[in-house]
Amino acid sequence: MAATDCSPSLDILVRGPEGFSLWNGPPFSNGQPSIKLDRIACKNAKFSDDGSRFMVTKSDSTVSIYDSGTSKEIRSFAVPNMLASALSPRGTYLQTFQKSSGPQEKNIVLWSTETGEPVYQQFQKNMSKTTWPSIRFSSDEAVACRMATNEIQFFNGGDFSQGFINRLRVPGVAAIELSKEPGSHIAVYVPESKGVPASVQIYACAKDLQSQPLARRSFFRCSSVQLSWNNGSTGLLVLVQSDVDKTNQSYYGESKLNYLTTDGSHEGLVPLRKEGPVHDVQWSHAGSEFAVVYGFMPAKATVFDKKCNPLLELGEGPYNTIRWNPKGRFLCIAGFGNLPGDMAFWDYATKKQLGTTKAELSVTSEWSPDGRYFMTATTAPRLQVDNGIKIFHYNGSLYFKKMVDKLYQVDWRPVSPDKFGEISELIKSIDSLKVTETKPQGQGSKSSTKTVPANPPAQKPTAYRPPHAKQAALAQADLFGESTKEGMSKNALKNKKKREKQKEKKAGDGAS
Repeated sequence: MAATDCSPSLDILVRGPEGFSLWNGPPFSNGQPSIKLDRIACKNAKFSDDGSRFMVTKSDSTVSIYDSGTSKEIRSFAVPNMLASALSPRGTYLQTFQKSSGPQEKNIVLWSTETGEPVYQQFQKNMSKTTWPSIRFSSDEAVACRMATNEIQFFNGGDFSQGFINRLRVPGVAAIELSKEPGSHIAVYVPESKGVPASVQIYACAKDLQSQPLARRSFFRCSSVQLSWNNGSTGLLVLVQSDVDKTNQSYYGESKLNYLTTDGSHEGLVPLRKEGPVHDVQWSHAGSEFAVVYGFMPAKATVFDKKCNPLLELGEGPYNTIRWNPKGRFLCIAGFGNLPGDMAFWDYATKKQLGTTKAELSVTSEWSPDGRYFMTATTAPRLQVDNGIKIFHYNGSLYFKKMVDKLYQVDWRPVSPDKFGEISELIKSIDSLKVTETKPQGQGSKSSTKTVPANPPAQKPTAYRPPHAKQAALAQADLFGESTKEGMSKNALKNKKKREKQKEKKAGDGAS
C-alpha cells in the first residue's frame, strides 16, 4: 500500500497581524493550499509536541485550547496579567505564568485542559528563557520535574495532587533538561562560581539511582550552555558558549561541543576538524547520529555516530543551519540570517547530494513531518519586508511560493514520523525534472519532442542605450526597410549596409 493511502494529512499554521489560520498542507490540489480553519484573532499560537492540540493566546489574557483533528475549541481559560503560557507534550496540561504581587500569591498554575481546573500551583519570582516552562515533562508525560533553589523536584505526571515525590539536591543549579523519550534521565548545569569551573551532570530520574551522577563534564570560560538529548535518552550534546574569545578570532565569542553518554562510555569534546564556532547541531530522529555545522566561513558540516566517529562529510560553504529529515533519510544544510540563503540537500542513505538552491532572507526553516517537503519563511519582526513562505521538495526543487504583506509565524503541525510510510518511492533523479515541448504540426509530418532543462541559461544582458538613440535606430530601420521589434545600433546598421552592397556586387559579377 502506498504511503499516501494511510498517512495522516499535513497542516500548516500561519499567523499574521489579523490572527492565525490553518492551511491544508501539500500536496495541493490546484497548486494553492485550502483553508482548514479560517482566521482567528490572537497574539500567539502553538501546537503541542505531539500535534494533537494547539494553544491560542488571545489579546485579552484568554487562552483557548483547540483540537487539531476537528479544529474545534475544547476549553478556554481566563488568566489575568498573564505573561507566558505553555502546553504539555500531549496537551493534557496548560501552564501559565502571571505577574505576582507577592510570595503569597501563587503565580504559576498548571491547569487540566479536560476539566479546566488547576492541578498544581507554585510561586516563582521571575521568568527567563532557561527557566520557562517551569514544569518540564517527558514526551509521554509520565515524568515531570521543576527546578527550585539548589534542587530539582520530581512529580508524578499523572497525579500532581501528591506534590513532589522526590527531590535531587544540586547546589547552584541554573538550568535543567529532562530527556524526552523516555524520561529516564535529567541533565543539570551548574555555572562557574568562586574559581570552581562550570559543569554539566547527568542523573537518573529514579529516586534510588540519584546518589551519584552518571556522567559529568567540567569546563572554564562558560557563559551559557545548550543541552540536547537524543531519542532513546542515551546521549547528550552540550554546546558550551563563552561571550569572550581569548584568541580574538571571533567577535561573537567561542563555543565548544561536548558529548556525554548515560553509561559513562564517553565524556569529552566532539573532534571537530576545523577551528571556529559551532553554528548548529541536531540529532537524527533515530538518535544514533548527529550532524554539526562548525568552523569559520566557509563552514564545514559533518555527520557523527554515537561514538563521535565521522560518518559523512557534507562539504564546506556559507552555512550556519542544519535540518535533519524526520525520517532520517535527508539532510538540509543552509546559510540563513546574515548569510545569502544557500541550501544543499543530501541523501544520507546514498551519501550523495541531491541538489542545491537558495532561499534568501529566510528566518525559519523546518521539514514536514512526513519528510517530503522543506519549508522556509521570512517573518516579522526579524524582517519587515519580503515576508512569505516557500516550500521545497526533498531534493531542493521549489514546489510552492506565496508572498504576504506581514507574516509573524509559520509552523507544521507536529505528527510522529512513524505514522507515515517509507519515502523511498519518492526518490527520483534530478534529471527527470525537465519540460518536454512538442513541435507544431505545421513544421513537419512527424511530431518531435525536445527536452528543455528546468533552469535554462540566462541571456547575456545588452548594453544600455538612451531612449533617443533607440528612436534614431528605429527610424533608420524604417528608412532601410527593416522590420524589427528592437532598434539596431548605428554600427549594426552600417555593417548590414556593407553586407548588402557586397551581395549586390557579387550578384552583378555573376551575371556578367
